[in-house]
Amino acid sequence: MIASRSFARLGAGARILSFAEFVAAGAVVIAHNVFGALPNEVPILTGLCIASVALRNVAWRAVWSDSTGPWSQNVLVWLWRPASAVLRGLGLGRPKSWALTILISLVAAVAIIATGEFVTEPLAKQLGLHATNAGATVLGPMRGNPGNALRALGLVWTFAAFGEELGYRRYILGRAADAGGGTAWAYALALLAASVLFGFGHYYQGPAGIFTTACDGFMLGLVYLLARRNLWVAVFTHGLVDTIGIALLFFGIAD
Repeated sequence: MIASRSFARLGAGARILSFAEFVAAGAVVIAHNVFGALPNEVPILTGLCIASVALRNVAWRAVWSDSTGPWSQNVLVWLWRPASAVLRGLGLGRPKSWALTILISLVAAVAIIATGEFVTEPLAKQLGLHATNAGATVLGPMRGNPGNALRALGLVWTFAAFGEELGYRRYILGRAADAGGGTAWAYALALLAASVLFGFGHYYQGPAGIFTTACDGFMLGLVYLLARRNLWVAVFTHGLVDTIGIALLFFGIAD
């Protein structure tokens, strides 16, 4: 079920707060990527996401239930319970099956790459949208260069896979959906809004890059929602998409 059951317990004030968080997050994305007025948005969104989840509904629920044990044991219990609860709140709790999670992610990654190759990229060309290779310039030449490839993989599996999925899917999409009441329609509109912002998060790639990345973001968000907001699926899918792309560049299959 995509709609949030727990949000029904929250009142109008919580929905207003969620909307304010969504607007603020969107402003951060535009301020950095379009106007260059802020540092990179991903660390900011990631920090806001973790703080929001922790302060809203998880971290302060820990209780001193093991009062009969040593003081140090009580402290460890108190620290562990909020930390594990925050991870679950972020969608990063331990899945029922790691193998199934990775398999779903691999299938989704292949589908996203195929859609980009045969649908969204040709459509962008048909629409007359131009692209830049600014991303490739930043990463440096990839073909036959293991140093640049390894650096790119490190960036992919930290900044992109974890950072962008926490910031865009868990935080922006989640807060937009909460603002709409957590209904199926709210999640559908939130998915569109988060995808558009994800596109503008790649503003440096030009109009074609904004369009195709927004489409990629839509598919990543859809996989995330269909996986019952298991963020591991989105993280692995995102990481695998970029890893396959780096491999194709490294071996000269793509340019």
